[in-house]
This record gives sequence, C-alpha cells and structure tokens, in this order.
Amino acid sequence: MVYTAEMLDELNVLCLFNLATTQEGIKVHSSAAPEKIAATQRLFARGLVTQQDGGYLTGLGRDAAEHAQSLLTILTTETIET
Repeated sequence: MVYTAEMLDELNVLCLFNLATTQEGIKVHSSAAPEKIAATQRLFARGLVTQQDGGYLTGLGRDAAEHAQSLLTILTTETIET
C-alpha cells in the first residue's frame, strides 16, 4: 500500500496543528485549495477534528497529528552517513 494524494492532503492538514497546546485549532476557509477543504472534511468524517472546516483535534486526531508530524520530522532530517 502507498500513500494516495488524498492521504497526503490529510497528513498535510494534520501537520498544521500546533501540538504544544490543546487550546489552538485551525480553520480552513472556503477560499482554501479544494484539496485542503476536502481533506479537512474527510478528517472530520473520521472523527479526527471537531468541525468540518477544522476546529480542534479530537483524542484520535491528536494521536494522528503526533504521528504525522513525527514522520515529517524524520523524513526531513538529514541522513547520517555511517
């Protein structure tokens, strides 16, 4: 299985959340890119965010965002040559 374009869009939305606080959410405006709007709506349908346009992370959403952001950090870190 590989990441689809839709999955990548969802991962990108999850990476927008500030994990340092639970008091900060996001709002995806109607003028945003259609793929970002659709990704946010899919995350809402799965119960990862509290609103169709973003809102706050749910418990499951926070877990997913932590994993997404950790993966992004790993993949953007320079490799160590051995």
